[in-house]
Amino acid sequence: MDTPNYIKALLIPSSNGNKPRARRVWGIDLETIWLPFFTATNTMGDTAIPSDAMGAPLRLGYNADGSVKFSKTGRPVTKVVKDIADSVRLVKDNFTAGLLTYASGVITDNPDGYKAQVELAREAGEPILTKDRDNLSKAMAEAVAEAVAEAQTKASKRGKRAVAVTT
Repeated sequence: MDTPNYIKALLIPSSNGNKPRARRVWGIDLETIWLPFFTATNTMGDTAIPSDAMGAPLRLGYNADGSVKFSKTGRPVTKVVKDIADSVRLVKDNFTAGLLTYASGVITDNPDGYKAQVELAREAGEPILTKDRDNLSKAMAEAVAEAVAEAQTKASKRGKRAVAVTT
């Protein structure tokens, strides 16, 4: 069986890695994906997201006293309108439920094959995990040694005797 072209297209890197960042909801672009999708679902009668939510999907955030809310960086806070956020959450929940249902079906229908894949992945990942553990231990030991050396240097500059630390 040949792989369908639409599947192959999903696996090709995007030609434009520098596209401008837009507001994303659940990691998916609001303006180019969610709004057309929900406009289509409204058109078909599958959803009833209010027109004002579709027309102004981003809303300015307000503090409890009614003043405009700003982030710590000084930018005004915006949020996705509740009707759209709730619909995205529903899609997400249904999507993840579908993934779990599929995985459960494979585990039930082919337990030996699934178990073999888990074991294969565990064995393939073990050398990577071991290397990462070793590198982390080495980096932590170096960081401790640097911190001790720095503390000893500071102590000697103050004319105090440094305490020896063993690692």
